[in-house]
Amino acid sequence: MKTIKLVPFLLLFLASYTFAQPLLKQKKEQLKSLKVAYITEELKLTSEEAEKFWPIYNAYDDKQKELRQEKLRSYLDRLDSGEIDKMNDKEATAFLNQIENTEDELYQLRKKFIANLKGVLPPIKIIKLKKAEEGFNRKLLRQYRDKIMRN
Repeated sequence: MKTIKLVPFLLLFLASYTFAQPLLKQKKEQLKSLKVAYITEELKLTSEEAEKFWPIYNAYDDKQKELRQEKLRSYLDRLDSGEIDKMNDKEATAFLNQIENTEDELYQLRKKFIANLKGVLPPIKIIKLKKAEEGFNRKLLRQYRDKIMRN
């Protein structure tokens, strides 16, 4: 009898999950489009610069996201699970080394990205890129905070 009562809730959950996936993908694409427009405007990219810049940027951004999701998320999961309270010094040192290696990978990736950009953009636009990325993130956070405060 209890199983029969759970069926509608399970169906509702599965339906909402199924519909949420495309919506999430759509939101990510929308966010990416906004970011492209924002950075293009802030850097005042010419069409020739944009044609060379965006493939380099997108490859860098994809690799950076992959590294963050793959490694840093697993670290955060370990931290949140309470596992660190059970670590001995040797395990903690190994874990710290893993975190440092990942941070170094991200740093090396950024360094390579900037080196690749030097052949595509003038130095001032590369500097402005960092400012534009931070400005976009701040704008996004501000909009999110404003939306939460209104609700």
